[in-house]
Amino acid sequence: MSLFIFLTVVQALVAASLVGVILIQKSEGGGLGVGGSPSGFMSARGAADFITRLTSILATLFVVLSIVLAALAVSQSGGRKIDTSLDRTVPAAPADPLAASPAPAQSQAPAAGASQATGQAPGQAPVTDPLAPAAKP
Repeated sequence: MSLFIFLTVVQALVAASLVGVILIQKSEGGGLGVGGSPSGFMSARGAADFITRLTSILATLFVVLSIVLAALAVSQSGGRKIDTSLDRTVPAAPADPLAASPAPAQSQAPAAGASQATGQAPGQAPVTDPLAPAAKP
């Protein structure tokens, strides 16, 4: 984790110096190495070339550090799992809302053989379809 923090601090310094170098450049063009002569390092034109080169170096360093930091962040957080200790899910509702309602009281208890023929356990009230009378013509 300390390498990640170190590289983050270095990137912040590179970004701040990149902003400073860009702000001290002339706004008359010739940026990023376009044109220039090799004569005189600290002449007016030589200083502009130096600042232009420094800008391109800092910009390249900033992009490379961004890629390295992204790769480090993925490798460090790839093995973690989602914490489910605070999971507050509601139990799933029954698929049939009518099945959850109590069966209507019947006047006669079904025979023991009838409950087994319908696949219900003995002693369990039979499940009736409340829409069955409407379906018949």
